[in-house]
Parts: sequence; structure tokens; C-alpha cells
Amino acid sequence: MSEPNAAEDVFVDLAELEDETPTLWRLIVDAAPRSGAANMAIDQAIAEACAAGDSLPTVRFYRWNPPAVSLGRLQSIADIDALRVAELGYEIVRRPTGGRAILHTDEFTYSVAAAMQHPLMRGGVMDAYLRISNALLAGLHRLGAPAEKAPGDVRVGAEVSAVCFEAPSAYEITVGSRKLMGSAQSRRANYVLQHGSLPLVGDITRLIDALALAPNEAALLRAELRERACTLAQALGVSDDSEAVSFACVVAAMQAGFATALHLSLEPSELTAAEVRRSAALIRTQFGSDPWNRQR
Repeated sequence: MSEPNAAEDVFVDLAELEDETPTLWRLIVDAAPRSGAANMAIDQAIAEACAAGDSLPTVRFYRWNPPAVSLGRLQSIADIDALRVAELGYEIVRRPTGGRAILHTDEFTYSVAAAMQHPLMRGGVMDAYLRISNALLAGLHRLGAPAEKAPGDVRVGAEVSAVCFEAPSAYEITVGSRKLMGSAQSRRANYVLQHGSLPLVGDITRLIDALALAPNEAALLRAELRERACTLAQALGVSDDSEAVSFACVVAAMQAGFATALHLSLEPSELTAAEVRRSAALIRTQFGSDPWNRQR
């Protein structure tokens, strides 16, 4: 996931909040993985509820099952080999945010949703993007990852491939010269929704198998992606079966990171009945609809 495109760097100082009571937000941690359609529908349903004032601003942590290839909101379906995706047992879903293709498997995913007028969402895309990046960094540092955020003047050019993790954009999370986390943000209908992926373990190049590429192009992109991106296990220098890269361990670190970096009081909660109904409707009409997902 990768979407920021502001023209200048933005620095945000939250020091003025240190003497104030932490802001109350809702925390939703999905105990079980969900389908791609369900995950994208739930994120949008939460964002709409936040915009309407029916739900607190929300941080959500979740996983995917079965694995899914997600496309950016405006990305062409022609970028992926749909027959090969089906053979691999992956789903196809279109995100409500921008960016390029991601294979969601063996990962930790976060989403942040709030009304557009919320203080932490004030300004433009890059203002909120930077604040959330600082929270992600705080969580990764608790895990021991030597993570940094890409400079604010980094932009992804038109020559970049259909793969989200090929190159970082402004404020995305890196380890050395390799991209670790990708994120994307949507601002519409009075809400801000940002979500992003942290690959935990496994082969970071698996997405290449799902792309519509000639064999020589696939081999070249696979080699480039292996050099330019990494998993959390690689960043920490641990084995894929290490407890340090378990979903539960990452959830605990990220919860603390968001709370401290953004001065939040995170209240564990569940989806409201209205959010469940709305997400079910969105699955039927959008994210679970094959024609809708393939519309571009």
C-alpha cells in the first residue's frame, strides 16, 4: 500500500499534548483472520461510522484468510493474472485506498479511521500520514526492529511496477534500504481511512507469481523485490517461527506504539451492530462482488 503525494514535507509536534488527558479511541483486534472482502468492508464501515459520529476513532489490527491479492482503488485488473491467482488459492479484492498490488498472507495489518475534522487527522494527507508513521515506528522499535521512515520528499515515480513493496514512498517504514511497511490513505465522505501491511514471515516475492508478467520480467522483478523489501523476521534477524514475529506479539507492541506516540487511550471493543450490517452490505455490493473488483 502506498499513496501519499503531497508536495512538501510536514513536521508535526505532539509535545503540546503531553500534559493533557489521552484521547479516547477504540481498539479492535480481530481474533480470527477474515476474507479480503470482509476486511475491506469492515474498514470502510468503521470509517463511515466515525464520520457520522456513531463510533469513536478506531485503530484495528487484523489478518487475512485465505490469502488475498488486493489492488489499489484505481489500479488496473490487468496487472494481475487472475487465472494464476485462482490456481494459487488467493482471493482478489479492491481496496478503498490507492496504491499498488499486495499479497496479504503471513502479515499484520492495521487500519486507522476517524472523522476528517479530528485533531490527529487535521491538515492534508501527509500530516496524518506522518503521525501514523510515528506510531508504527514506536511499535516496531518496541519489537527491536531498526526501523526508520522514508524522508518526506520521497515520491514513487511512474516507472514503478504494479508491486506495492517495490519502493517506499514518503514516510513509509524502511529497514536500511529495504521497505518493511506500506500504507495508503483515503479521504472522502468526511472520513480519513488509512491501512497498511507488515509482512511478518515467508517469501516476500510471492506476489510476483500472481502478476501478469512475462517470465523474464517476473524473474527480474523478483530479484529486485528481494533486494528492496523485507519481512519483520528478516528485519529482526530471527527465524520465521520465532515468537518475536507472532501476530500476538506484534499486536501488543503496536498497541503500545499507537498509545504512546499519539497520546491515546485505546479502549478494547468490538464492531457495533450497525457496522456489522453495513460491512455485510458492502461485501454484497462491492468488496465481495467479482464484477466490482474487476471494474478497472
